[in-house]
Amino acid sequence: MHPRDQTIFALSSGRAPSAIAVVRVSGAQAGLVLTTLAGKLPVPRQASRRLLRDGAGQPIDDAVVLWFPGPASATGEDIAEFHVHGGRAVLAALLAAISDIPNTRAAEPGEFTRRAFENGKLDLTEAEGLDDLIHADTDRQRRQALRQLQGLLGDRARDWRERIIEASALIEAGIDFSDEGDVPAELRAPAVKAIKALHDEITKVLAAQGHSERLRDGLVVAIAGEPNVGKSTLMNQLARRDVAIVSPHAGTTRDVIEVSLDLDGYPVTVIDTAGIRETDDPVEQEGVRRARARAEDADLVLWLAEGEGPVGPEAMRSLGKSEDHRPGGSVWIVRNKIDLGGAGGAEPAGEFGISASRGDGIPELVDALVKFAANFFGTTEGALVTRARQRDLLRQASDSLRRSLDLVEEGEELAAEELRAAAYALGRLLGRVDVEDVLGAIFQKFCIGK
Repeated sequence: MHPRDQTIFALSSGRAPSAIAVVRVSGAQAGLVLTTLAGKLPVPRQASRRLLRDGAGQPIDDAVVLWFPGPASATGEDIAEFHVHGGRAVLAALLAAISDIPNTRAAEPGEFTRRAFENGKLDLTEAEGLDDLIHADTDRQRRQALRQLQGLLGDRARDWRERIIEASALIEAGIDFSDEGDVPAELRAPAVKAIKALHDEITKVLAAQGHSERLRDGLVVAIAGEPNVGKSTLMNQLARRDVAIVSPHAGTTRDVIEVSLDLDGYPVTVIDTAGIRETDDPVEQEGVRRARARAEDADLVLWLAEGEGPVGPEAMRSLGKSEDHRPGGSVWIVRNKIDLGGAGGAEPAGEFGISASRGDGIPELVDALVKFAANFFGTTEGALVTRARQRDLLRQASDSLRRSLDLVEEGEELAAEELRAAAYALGRLLGRVDVEDVLGAIFQKFCIGK
């Protein structure tokens, strides 16, 4: 039997031990699995309490079972669910009993969702939204992923594709009636109008500057500066816990330390880097190299310094920044140890005075980071595109529509071919044509049991 025809099963809840564990079974043998272990099929979509027994008749657990006959199920196939106590021994016994039934096997990562996709229960944009929802760390990421899962982009793409096909039908009808005098011109005019409208709509979506893709990846903030200026202490203040070793000795931080934060719903990764200085220590040299590399790639650098003196151009050069850098951009100057009589009071734009040890000035710095994140991510509430794959295919569709407008006066055949290319790109976006090469890359990132 082909693996795709086999019945799959997996633990779909968190790792054991837990209060309750959910084991899902999907495929043609799901009903047999349920009757073998629970005695008989329950009423569809109604929870029933059953004593589960293995093939030898030995009790496994007192459980709740559910039955979802296909195609009205999450995967489009027959599905059985077992809600059992989440002990390791219980799960081991249940999974062993299921695997003893012929033509059943453990599911691969993302296989439940892939079967749902293949059975038309969701398109590829919705599957990507589900993946984003599973991996969402903040509330804003969750809301964006949920909109995709509910078909925000997929519904628009299906509408665009249908309208392209309608315009293509008019163009191709003009080809069929090319010997009828003014008939092609009468058909061409509404087609051109529809194509222009489609091109304008997709172009506006592409002009959203990738805010939604940024929200998926998060904002990267690097804390940099010379050794022993309080970088690790600031890192601990932002994280509100001890994530970095704090020592009065210079060069304590040798590697890059990262911590993920949720700042007002915005995902932010803060990086504590090694002190940037010249050194003969080969280990510290590697730490400095990594620090410079991460600072260059960061969206924002907090350059930590002591005292009120100007930060020289060598600091900007060490971060890969230009000497004509203006404060308030991608590098902020953070002056530490104001409790010792250093910087304090009103600060210039892009400069902050703090005491990393006492916490003075930290709330103001965090507020500024939240505002920076809000400006960085922009408005994502109505954004359609959340992945580079989606943007690339929409750009292909837009380019094909533009070329069809340029070619329609030269010949309907050329314009019709470009319209077919635009419809094909949207079909790939939805996962309905020629997407086998991307399916594995997408679904293998899912959890087993999803």
